[in-house]
Amino acid sequence: MSIWRTKSIEQSIRDTDEPGYRLRRDLNGFDLIVFGIGVIIGTGIFVVTGRQAAENAGPAIVLSFLAAGAVCALAAMCYAEFASTVPVAGSAYTFGYATLGEFVAWIIGWDLILEFTLAASVVSVGWSEYAGDLLALPTTVTLAGLPVNLGAVAIAVLLGLVGMLGAKLSGRVTAVVVAIKVGIVLFIIAVGAAYVDPTNWTPFIPPAQPAAADTTGVSDATLTHVLFGLEPTSFGPWGVVAAASVVFFSFIGFDIVATTAEETRNPRRDIPVGIFGSLLIVTLLYMAVAAVVTGMRPYTELNVTAPLSDAFRSVGADWAATLISLGGVIGITTVILVLMMGQARVAFAMSRDGLLPRALSRIHPRFGTPYVTTLLTTAAVALLGGLVPISTLEEMVNIGTLFAFVVVSVGVVVLRSLRPDLPRAFRVPWSPVLPLLAALSCLWLMLNLTALTWIRFAVWLVIGVAIYFLYGIRHSRLAAPPAQPSGEEGEGVGEGFLGA
Repeated sequence: MSIWRTKSIEQSIRDTDEPGYRLRRDLNGFDLIVFGIGVIIGTGIFVVTGRQAAENAGPAIVLSFLAAGAVCALAAMCYAEFASTVPVAGSAYTFGYATLGEFVAWIIGWDLILEFTLAASVVSVGWSEYAGDLLALPTTVTLAGLPVNLGAVAIAVLLGLVGMLGAKLSGRVTAVVVAIKVGIVLFIIAVGAAYVDPTNWTPFIPPAQPAAADTTGVSDATLTHVLFGLEPTSFGPWGVVAAASVVFFSFIGFDIVATTAEETRNPRRDIPVGIFGSLLIVTLLYMAVAAVVTGMRPYTELNVTAPLSDAFRSVGADWAATLISLGGVIGITTVILVLMMGQARVAFAMSRDGLLPRALSRIHPRFGTPYVTTLLTTAAVALLGGLVPISTLEEMVNIGTLFAFVVVSVGVVVLRSLRPDLPRAFRVPWSPVLPLLAALSCLWLMLNLTALTWIRFAVWLVIGVAIYFLYGIRHSRLAAPPAQPSGEEGEGVGEGFLGA
């Protein structure tokens, strides 16, 4: 009943061939780059950019994207090493199970459920806003006295069905949409550059100023301000960092690539290609779009529902604004699809290990997908997207993601120590320096999220701990390992580094 028991790498890989729980291997390196770009470019660039430029960073939002991208690059190296070494569904959850023990793995998995489900919900709301802007129709209606975002509900249900039909079909749909989405982003950069007024970039980093009256409460101050007794401010260097902590949401996605390892034909080669390829491309595109949009319109006027299309309307290019709204609707679609796929596969891995009911990890006999967890994910995303405002969800997504990145970064160092014999198709250079730097960088961004976000995150973790001790610890497959022939040592159960 040790909470530090670990699941061996070999056992994790053997489980991928278990009859009735085997995922179909249909994906290649190109599919993974497409998936990565498909999920990364979305609501973050189409919505969050304008709001953070107006509230925290001004034109220096470009630097915020650079800082967030740099932190992601450090974490990406750790993900690439893990995923190419342990090509199993579950991403950070599976990596934690192999290194830090079952309890830590559960916490990571519980955290990833929060991250992916809320992220898909946030993006579905963003999709609905751009759809409403494109059609000039309200997408939110009042039912029984409650505002319900019907657009968010509809897109979640539709894409849940697509995801259930198979990873390869999802990949084909994503490839087509990604081509359109990247074309729209390049269009924004090329056409928008002609409307840039360099005076809008001055001052590049607006001077710090006290936060607005409605954001000076302790709950809305960043944890850094609370811990050090600093007065909450907007703009200035702290504003750039605070914006980086929020636009970090725009980069969520490369870790989703790791969740598809079990459905990849050659994961040791293709996973690193998918992670680094997608991250490099989107970082360059993000910085270029941020520079163009803040050059087209004063940053103080960018806190609107659809900031990119609105920036083009402000310079009289209504035709371009309509095209961008159409691109936003199409482009954001793939983000929801891939996030929901990632969430379904994390829950699938946890269920297959017994930490959640085993019935949840059933594979569809025809499509080869985890259809039960996909259905549950679809229902949760539709419910949250339909009823919860986007601003309430954003920072919760970020803290969940950053926490997972911290654990994966530390886990690389631990696995190097525990299993130096494992073949690694990709190795993080300068270990343990770079992995620990990645962990500290993610922790720093976490500290620049609001205190209220930390409180909500703590409540979610407390609920997760209760579920683990009431159900998971007793039903785990490692609680009753398979009987071994006499004289052989049982596989799959060991002591984690914390229990050694």
